[in-house]
Amino acid sequence: MTISSAETPEVQRTSWLPMVGLFLAQVMMSFNVAALPVSLGGMVEDFDVAATVASTTIVVYGLVVAALVMVGAKLGQRIGWVLLFRVVVAVFAVSALLMIISPNVTWAIVGQALAGASAAIIVPSLVALIAANYHGEQQATAVGSLGSARAVSGMSAFFIGGALGTLVGWRPVFVIVLVLAVLIFAFSFTLTPIAPDKSVEIDVVAAVLIGVGVVLLTLGFNNLNNWGVFFADSAAPFDVGGLSPAPLMIVIGILLGQGFFMWTRRRMANGLVPLVDLSVLRSSRERAAVYAMFIIVSMEAALNFTVPLYTQIVQGRTPFDTALAMMPFNLTVFVTAMLVVKLYKRYSPRAIGVFSFCLTTVALVWLSFVVTNNWETLPTILGLIVFGIGQGALVTLVFNVLVTSAPKTLAGDVGSVRGTTQNLASAVGTAVMGALLVAILGLSVGREVADHPQLPESLVAQVNLDNVDFTSNDDLRAVLARTDATPEQIDEAVALNEDVRLRTLKYGLLILAALSATAIIPAGRLPGYRPEEIPEHV
Repeated sequence: MTISSAETPEVQRTSWLPMVGLFLAQVMMSFNVAALPVSLGGMVEDFDVAATVASTTIVVYGLVVAALVMVGAKLGQRIGWVLLFRVVVAVFAVSALLMIISPNVTWAIVGQALAGASAAIIVPSLVALIAANYHGEQQATAVGSLGSARAVSGMSAFFIGGALGTLVGWRPVFVIVLVLAVLIFAFSFTLTPIAPDKSVEIDVVAAVLIGVGVVLLTLGFNNLNNWGVFFADSAAPFDVGGLSPAPLMIVIGILLGQGFFMWTRRRMANGLVPLVDLSVLRSSRERAAVYAMFIIVSMEAALNFTVPLYTQIVQGRTPFDTALAMMPFNLTVFVTAMLVVKLYKRYSPRAIGVFSFCLTTVALVWLSFVVTNNWETLPTILGLIVFGIGQGALVTLVFNVLVTSAPKTLAGDVGSVRGTTQNLASAVGTAVMGALLVAILGLSVGREVADHPQLPESLVAQVNLDNVDFTSNDDLRAVLARTDATPEQIDEAVALNEDVRLRTLKYGLLILAALSATAIIPAGRLPGYRPEEIPEHV
């Protein structure tokens, strides 16, 4: 049923002070996540550990969030959102303090585990608290600000983290997280209290099914490159008859996910309280919104993986250069996510969604043709801006569709669905893009080397082509210097490497464009109207 403007009651505007705290909470989580990769080099040096060990902090945070976010939604309903929000913000502050004073990498890993557990409750609480504090157009603006917060915090973490890491060290980066936590705690006293519901039960079986399933899916996708896409590589912790554990984890994770849905449906049919009320995904509109959210976040993760790969690994440039390369995209996402709510009065979610996916598709196709090894060219910047417009509009839109389609009592469930979808999509987007790029690169290098007249088989045999990966020109020259290659042959190999790398990037962008295009038709199932606010009743 369409809600006309004539039928919509006048909504009294409320203070934006509560939203400042909620906005900063999203900034705090996103800043913490974005600061971890920037801090890896410093942690490796301070703790005297391998980069893979230091990167465990990133993995642990993501796994804990993904495993606990649905349980977090029920805890918020049972204990009370405002009280629990204050508690977990305080725990997040403790996690930042552990990062600042950590004498070894174990302390840092524990700190990020605490941060992940806190974020698992903060993510659904943001939706529930927005629903309780804002209505109508203010609510739409508030939801949109969460998408822009992710963009601005990711960009600022690159700049601030890179500057502090270069001039002072990596630990002061987490002083910013600590300060944010203190500010959020202070602003939490402006929030409208939500009465706890002691009747809410936590379905332990469903929590185990979805928790273990999401962990296995995340681990599996994140390690496709390291452990092997099909057969186990030497880096795999174990193998099953020679097969890599990564795809096996993905299959088991999918089975556990299906088990979670079967169990939850049976529990709801028996009148029992589920871990997540599946009525938030009841209609094709909500399912289309979740699918669109998965595609959006996975595309963003793939792009955020690809640009640093080329600027830092291939070109040997600094995190500052990466931040500059990503600035057109991040700034556009930030601005669009805030402004797109102004279009809701004129256009339906269906129209905005279809148009935005068309924008992202066109932008990615454009980038695949104009991109060069220099990301600062005008055509490339234009492509990133157009992609950012589509991305920013979609991030806000699909979240709004989910929020406005559910009753206020299920706002926490919407938040947990959002958190689970985003975590999975981020892992899948990064891992699949990485695996695709490496596979395309390996095939292209093998074919080009075999057909190259100036690179004889005797020279190729001296280089290991079994595990081809992205490498800079300087590293390639160093490898070839240990062979009997002539200076002319080294120059030819470097030129071939540059050409193949660029073509691989173009193919990757075309694959992303195809993924974006697949979402255009499902976007047509988004609502043809937008309710004014989260409905009071189903």
